[in-house]
Amino acid sequence: MNPGVVVILLLLVLAFMGIPIYIALGIGTLVALNMADLPMLILPQKLFAGMNSSSLLAIPFFILAGNLMSRSITSKLIDVANAFIGWIKGSLALVTIVASGLFGAISGSGVATASAIGGITIPAMKKEGYPAPFATAVSSISSILGPIIPPSVTLIVYASITNISVSKLFIGSLLPGLLLIGALMVYALYYGKKHDLPAHEKESPRVIFHTLKESIWALLMPVIILGGIFGGIFTPTEAAAVAVVYALIISLFVYKDIKWSELPGAFVDASVATATIMVMVGLSKASSYVVVTSGLPQLLLNAFTSITDNKYVILLLLNLLFLIIGMLMEANAAIIMMTPILTPLLTAFNINPLAFGIIMSFNLCIGLVTPPVGLCLLLCNQIGETSLAKSLKAMMPMLLLAIAVLLMVTYIEPLTTFLPTLLKS
Repeated sequence: MNPGVVVILLLLVLAFMGIPIYIALGIGTLVALNMADLPMLILPQKLFAGMNSSSLLAIPFFILAGNLMSRSITSKLIDVANAFIGWIKGSLALVTIVASGLFGAISGSGVATASAIGGITIPAMKKEGYPAPFATAVSSISSILGPIIPPSVTLIVYASITNISVSKLFIGSLLPGLLLIGALMVYALYYGKKHDLPAHEKESPRVIFHTLKESIWALLMPVIILGGIFGGIFTPTEAAAVAVVYALIISLFVYKDIKWSELPGAFVDASVATATIMVMVGLSKASSYVVVTSGLPQLLLNAFTSITDNKYVILLLLNLLFLIIGMLMEANAAIIMMTPILTPLLTAFNINPLAFGIIMSFNLCIGLVTPPVGLCLLLCNQIGETSLAKSLKAMMPMLLLAIAVLLMVTYIEPLTTFLPTLLKS
């Protein structure tokens, strides 16, 4: 059997057996190296080379910033959204979507967004009489904005493998993220009006101003991060470090809603999450070496070209492939596994690697709410204490909207390339 295929099969089988992804990837790589009669020394060499990337330094900082925010600043973001749109029917659903987008502009993580925003808005929606499945569904689908809206951990991982600029990937993912926010908000407005969901009284300008004044430090956080990156003031890695320092100062000394005793827990959680991702990225260099030397990418290219030579059909097939992979595998692991295999295909069909990275990330983020993995759906369903089948049914229209936006991003390339080109010039 082809050693590259062995890596993929062992990764899938061991992952389904409950073995952590990074361990499964390591076992699969060792077995494949042995099958290919390659020296085992390749594993530690490639492991070190894979982690020896300055762009990866942004990951621990963004994860830590998200952990700190979830303990402090999240409620302020929700207050602001509620002050402006709380008077609309179904306003809490809109608040959930907007707050998830704002939180995603700092954390870069879907699970962190689901926990921080959904943990507050799902109980609030249920208390106001929203159907529990809908409350769970809107929080679940909104959480995927975390890794879609820049900064995004999945895009950082993709950049580390392809050597594409992290800043360009972040800038390119902004319009797709805003499109998804708009699509979800339109559906929430329709659902709220159709089902006559409750609305709050319209706040006076004085109350809105007071809320903005109280929450200004929280709102400045995504502005500083994204403005700094897009304006070329600092790199994504420097922006991540700034986010952590800013979150610490605001949480400890301005809002004072996080205790010093909570800091060790936040740092430990971020360290564990970072270690898992870094080992996985490091091992990916070894597994990629095996996959490439086995000739699997060329075999895959031949298989695709035997089906069609149409670029647009290829993009559709890739989307279908990643929608299936997203149902079965964690996004970062999927990017690590598939990027080296698909690189020759992108070159052969003249597919922009920057645009494709955003398409792949968007696609795999949808997997955060599709069973059997669906981490964000499972987490929000646990918070909402409702039937998973009912939550999935309530989410289906929003999931179809997300797929529609994905197809727009796939076939309208300027949605991902216009802003990077504009800011570069």
